[in-house]
Amino acid sequence: MSSVPATPAKQSGEWLKSWDPENEATWDKGLAWRTLWITTFCLTLAFIAWFLPSAIIPKLNALGYNFTKGQLYWMAAMPGLAAGLLRLVWMVLPPIMGTRKMVTLTSLLLIASTLGWGVRVQQPTAPYWELMVLAFLAGVGGGAFSGFMPSTSYFFPRRMQGTALGLQAGLGNFGVSIVQLTTPYLIALGGLAIFGGSQQLQMPGVPVKSVFYQNAAFVWIPLMLVGAILAWTMLKSVPIKANIRQQFDIFSNVDTWYMTLLYIMTFGTFSGLSAQFGLLMANLYGIGNPEIVVGAGADAQMLIAGYSVPDVAKFVFLGPLIGAGARVVFSPLTDKMGGGIWTLISGIGLVASIAYTIPTLTPDTTSAATLDAGFAKFLGGMLAIFLFSGIGNASTFKQMPMIFEKRQAGGVIGWTAAIAAFGPFFFGIGLSVMAPGTFYMIGLVFAVMCVVITWVRYVRPGAPKRS
Repeated sequence: MSSVPATPAKQSGEWLKSWDPENEATWDKGLAWRTLWITTFCLTLAFIAWFLPSAIIPKLNALGYNFTKGQLYWMAAMPGLAAGLLRLVWMVLPPIMGTRKMVTLTSLLLIASTLGWGVRVQQPTAPYWELMVLAFLAGVGGGAFSGFMPSTSYFFPRRMQGTALGLQAGLGNFGVSIVQLTTPYLIALGGLAIFGGSQQLQMPGVPVKSVFYQNAAFVWIPLMLVGAILAWTMLKSVPIKANIRQQFDIFSNVDTWYMTLLYIMTFGTFSGLSAQFGLLMANLYGIGNPEIVVGAGADAQMLIAGYSVPDVAKFVFLGPLIGAGARVVFSPLTDKMGGGIWTLISGIGLVASIAYTIPTLTPDTTSAATLDAGFAKFLGGMLAIFLFSGIGNASTFKQMPMIFEKRQAGGVIGWTAAIAAFGPFFFGIGLSVMAPGTFYMIGLVFAVMCVVITWVRYVRPGAPKRS
């Protein structure tokens, strides 16, 4: 008697039937990977929209606006506040809307804030509240993460989720460095400025130059439309039985709260520093430090002879690039070795790199040589923080599918991602109300606490939840 060969899950219509990634005989591997690549493309665009303000805000005053240092920190913090709040919404959408509708709608929503920034950056006439609204709307791109990641986890077996989710999150995180890296080049291309004219960028110590800042926003809108079309025409949805009330039973599990703390340490640090890195650099070693530069725009004057004020745009993309790259590179290692040990390494590395960076947060302005040396140490320490936060981003996403049952794992991923998305907001508020050194000391103590939790709960021999 011949056996009937197993067939992949039925794919007619939007919703899949009999979908079980753990059954190798029926799992449609091609569909799973197609879903991963399309949703990752859209997630990258979401991160571009989320961090577009971070590439523009440090240069607003040089473009003719006149905001205080505190106002700029708050503006840069607003996308993080929005992302954290909106992730609480997006985390419950995958079982309700399905992957196809959720990714399509999200890609279209990204256009609103992106278009707004492209319009309002052309003339320094927008009121502060309007730019704050646009900064808040940019948080839609951050909110998407808590919907995209759980929905992708439904398509892969647990043994591959560390790699799959690491690739999606890591490549999606590249959107941060992409927008920060490409902005200086896009704004110089007058041929791209189909809509709108040029602006005058006035920086101390360099000639005034014409730029086209709308390019930094408008160039992404066609790709967002492409992402929405791909999602609508090529994605499917996995039926998961979990209503909103059922999804919130994750809060009775103590590991939900432990993993939330660990993800705040990793992704909260990554997202918070990514949003504030440019402003922090400018305020410590650049045009925002009144001990280095007096005045603004055409009236700016250097106070320290021989010191070359760093161009924030040349360095700010490096941190997110290293953090996102670490997430991609270390994700396969977490599948092989487990996530817990890499989270422990991440935490120890963060403790060391934060401690190394703290002395540089009070620049020595006695001479150009001491400033140059301080900046080099500051940059090295910050990049180390990004590296270890990226490693932890990969390892914690490996841990969660191993610690929680499948239905809960998606909700925990969404919840922890939602809370960690407040990173830009917490960093913005912290840096606006206290000295950077004080804020980093708090972060150091928090990282030490997370190292202890990781060792006791997830890594040591006999740990309750070795992962």
